[in-house]
Amino acid sequence: MGRGRVELKRIENKINRQVTFAKRRNGLLKKAYELSVLCDAEVALIVFSNRGKLYEFCSTQRYTHALVRSLKSCARKSSRQICP
Repeated sequence: MGRGRVELKRIENKINRQVTFAKRRNGLLKKAYELSVLCDAEVALIVFSNRGKLYEFCSTQRYTHALVRSLKSCARKSSRQICP
């Protein structure tokens, strides 16, 4: 028997929200790595925290340096807006 469905809603407690973010971020980064290895695929994952900190995973270094530089400068300008 599987787990029940979890209702998605904002976690009001700041500390619990940060802990949940850290755990989910680490799990997501691990899944991206596993997908790149198992499927021999080029995978890029970019995650911003609510404070604007950038977390990234890239399976290859082909285009990543320019993309990450661009996103870091965008994150400094505004943590909530998407830059072109």
